[in-house]
Amino acid sequence: MEVVNHKEQVPFEHYCRMWRKLDPHAAAARSGVPFDEAAGTFRVTLLGVAYRLSWPEFAITAEGGEGFALQSVPAQILLMRCVSGAAPAPFGGRFLTFRETPWGDHYLKPFTGRCLNRAAFTFAPRLAAFRAAMSAMGGVPVPHGDAAFQVEFLPGLYMQIILWEGDDEFPPNSQILFSDNFPAVFAAEDLVVCADILIGDGKCHM
Repeated sequence: MEVVNHKEQVPFEHYCRMWRKLDPHAAAARSGVPFDEAAGTFRVTLLGVAYRLSWPEFAITAEGGEGFALQSVPAQILLMRCVSGAAPAPFGGRFLTFRETPWGDHYLKPFTGRCLNRAAFTFAPRLAAFRAAMSAMGGVPVPHGDAAFQVEFLPGLYMQIILWEGDDEFPPNSQILFSDNFPAVFAAEDLVVCADILIGDGKCHM
């Protein structure tokens, strides 16, 4: 009897069905993600890696052959949603904590456990490796904490990840911030996935 990973596979199949029904030209005009009609592919960049998404049957390849999203079902779903949705509003120059985003309070506990604590204990004990990983992902250092980087998550959408190394008195700590145009594209539960993808991709680069 085949075991189905309902947590990922069922949503993935749902979005693949929606993907087949997509009008690619309308989606490209709405989202700003270019569609190559001759190749039947959309081209979208996630964390510095350009991916090609085939339509109408969904398939994903990475320019250069490697990319975190090739093995991540949540990242593939997010890319499909990026193409299917609207382009983000212009970045207004502010970064928001998760709590400051709409409904952020409601999802703060899972965000703290799944993202902030994971980032702190994954990266803070290895700051040199963290800096190298973020640089490899196209990140730019920002002057916060003991180490911090800003990355372009998706076109026009930016994130900052900030680490405090900790000491004998305080444990490692982290903060993840979102550019102020994220709420125009993604709901709070989606931001948990975005942060999870950032951490997973960063870990793969270490």
